[in-house]
Amino acid sequence: MNNTQYPHPKFSVITVTYNAGKVLEDTIQSVVFQTYRNVEYIIVDGNSKDNTLKIVDKYRDRISQVISEPDKGLYDAMNKGIQLATGDYLCFLNAGDEFHDNKTLQKIVHTLIGKELPDVIYGETAIVNEEGHFLHMRRLTAPQTLTWKSFKQGMLVCHQAFFSRRELVVKHPYDLKYRFSADFDWCIRIMKEAKCLHNTRLTLIDYLNEGMTTRNHKASLKERFRIMAKHYGWVSTILYHCWFVIRLILVR
Repeated sequence: MNNTQYPHPKFSVITVTYNAGKVLEDTIQSVVFQTYRNVEYIIVDGNSKDNTLKIVDKYRDRISQVISEPDKGLYDAMNKGIQLATGDYLCFLNAGDEFHDNKTLQKIVHTLIGKELPDVIYGETAIVNEEGHFLHMRRLTAPQTLTWKSFKQGMLVCHQAFFSRRELVVKHPYDLKYRFSADFDWCIRIMKEAKCLHNTRLTLIDYLNEGMTTRNHKASLKERFRIMAKHYGWVSTILYHCWFVIRLILVR
């Protein structure tokens, strides 16, 4: 008889919302209709004024916890979700984003080998439009082997496709001094401490192509530069950005 015990981890999926009534229902459905059942779903709402909570109420029996109160922004709300989570892994699925299909979490578990769970699970991300139609794969692709130094080349793994063990996340909440790129800093800090990072080689997330405003995009890039300098040093960061510019010129 084969007595091998396969891992059956619990996933805490956290969705942060604020006036997201137009896109939230597809996100909720992508979680509650997962074939894998060991899932805890947490919704952290920023005291929405639209129909967000009415949509949440439709699925209340499938949602583990809901809070709705003012917050200090996206990453403050994510930190609230961290405090509520009890799963082995945390996944942050923003309103408008979805799991790639209804078997995504089941497929992830099927890629896990042995009794020990990895510290980080990651995969690929597809970009979709508001109707959920595939546009293209994310420009930056996940490396075969991921380490904290991988992000010298940019955020190679989408935040939503980066699942971390809860023990690490609790030790490393989002740093609220970063308004736009705290997830970039968070992933690096998690990876610095992670001993085993597992590449599922799967497309995990359908990411809504919303289009960030130019002002926020520039602010985000400035924050990312500061974050890279903090973790990788100023010289390394400047040299990599010079290469980014040269590569952009060559591609054109």
